[in-house]
Amino acid sequence: MNQKNLKSLIRDDAGLSTVEYVIILILIAVVGISAWRTFGNNVVGKITSGSNQIQGLGA
Repeated sequence: MNQKNLKSLIRDDAGLSTVEYVIILILIAVVGISAWRTFGNNVVGKITSGSNQIQGLGA
């Protein structure tokens, strides 16, 4: 009976989709973090530059 339960447990794939969603979520998070590290400083620099130019127009 113990072997029968083990075989049915091995064939059970009810929680498989949840694990797949977690893996996809982790991959998306890793890609997002790496993209922010790559482009984040450039975006902040451009926003600061644009803000300084706008402030220069008022003087």
